[in-house]
Amino acid sequence: MKQFVDEFIRYIEVEKGYSKETVKNYERDLELFLDFLKSEGIHKIQSIDYSILRMYLMSLYNKHYSKKTISRVISALRTFFKYLVSENVIVNNPCTLLSNPKLDKRLPNYVNYEELDILMNSIDTATPLGKRDALILEMLYSTGIRVSELVHLKLSDITRGEIRVIGKGNKERIVFYGKVCEKKLIDYAKNGRSNLAKNSDTQYLFLNKSGKPLSVRGVELIFENIVRKSGLKIHVTPHTFRHTFATHMLNEGADLKSVQELLGHENLSTTQVYTHVSNAHLREVYLKAHPRAK
Repeated sequence: MKQFVDEFIRYIEVEKGYSKETVKNYERDLELFLDFLKSEGIHKIQSIDYSILRMYLMSLYNKHYSKKTISRVISALRTFFKYLVSENVIVNNPCTLLSNPKLDKRLPNYVNYEELDILMNSIDTATPLGKRDALILEMLYSTGIRVSELVHLKLSDITRGEIRVIGKGNKERIVFYGKVCEKKLIDYAKNGRSNLAKNSDTQYLFLNKSGKPLSVRGVELIFENIVRKSGLKIHVTPHTFRHTFATHMLNEGADLKSVQELLGHENLSTTQVYTHVSNAHLREVYLKAHPRAK
């Protein structure tokens, strides 16, 4: 059965173009599934049916795997057996009756206006790296783009007040930025990036100290350093700034559909989680302001 898994992994990596992270997760999930089959004395792929899959998933629940992890495992199994059907290895997909566990909805983590100012002001913008870091935070907050989208930005993607972003599924969208971000962008372009680029002809906007394109991990480390210097006892990541963008937009009166478009969410339901945070803010305002709420 290992042969079928290896062929499937090559298929999703080469032909389907799945991300490296997804390929790695699917490969690990399926290898664990093969270990389970071996422990149960199941050696033929054609012998696997719904009851065996249910037994495997129950073993994961018993080992206290998270609902999110189990959902990913189910996705890997569905895709794998769908591939086997298409290759005529099996006749029926045993995953047809599988259902994903209902995930617990977690409110997104975000920073308030005061914390945002503290983080921004803790950066030493006198250096090229400081100018870069200040722009990274400002651009993530001003546009709501993903960190993976940020590190792939090129100079040609930016026009005055607008940025062309290639998001998930290779979908293109336009996001916007204002005066504060524009000022930091000009400062970085003139006095920061040119110093970092050195003799490099790269067109990527954000560069590391060696003049090479900044990585996602590089941005995460920048955030860790900024939070540490700020003295704030909060957990902040690049994705926190995406949550902060959406929450602050809704708090200031933006409509949900517009925020959905700016974030690049395919479904409105994905964006709706931010309304819970926004409603919490409104409740706080009400309790503080209304004379009969006190």
